[in-house]
Amino acid sequence: MQARTPEIEGVVQFTSPVHTDERGLFAGPFRDAAFQEALERPLFPVKDISHNLSGRGVLRGIHYTAAPPGRAKYVYCPYGRVRDFLVDLRVGSPTFGRWTETVLHGGECRALYVPVGVGHAFLSLQDDSMVVYVMSEGYVPEYELAVSPLDPALGLPLPDPAEVVLSARDTAAPEVAEAREKGLLPDYATCREVEAALWP
Repeated sequence: MQARTPEIEGVVQFTSPVHTDERGLFAGPFRDAAFQEALERPLFPVKDISHNLSGRGVLRGIHYTAAPPGRAKYVYCPYGRVRDFLVDLRVGSPTFGRWTETVLHGGECRALYVPVGVGHAFLSLQDDSMVVYVMSEGYVPEYELAVSPLDPALGLPLPDPAEVVLSARDTAAPEVAEAREKGLLPDYATCREVEAALWP
């Protein structure tokens, strides 16, 4: 398994070999040794594992969790194909406002470690794309927040809004500047503290 660090502080992308034969394929999206080498600690204690299926053109996000409590995530796509976006929403972070894009799909075993306070979104490129989330905390609706993936200040390389399918929640989500003005974005130092506390 190979690990690399994209431009957002704390994010790590992992790529694992995919073994194929006449039966299909075998892949391992998580390896503890590789995670510990890259982050100098084991994976957080897992509290929740979830997945979704999305049709072609579905755009989910940009989602994040208020900190505290905050949620770290390990994300991968075992089936289908998505353009995955991570956006640093941590006010005070050295990489605040930056975003990275990674294509995740079932034929190439890539996974992303998403630190507390980093926003996540993806665009499904084919029907029945599955995204799996391994998370450090359970889902609590009142802590789950969103900013608009169509925010022109971010400039994510997305299709015309008429060509994507957004939930009502994501359609109504504020732009980053508005969310910051309203005090809705997480503080970088707090996110780091919350994340450090995941490993007692």
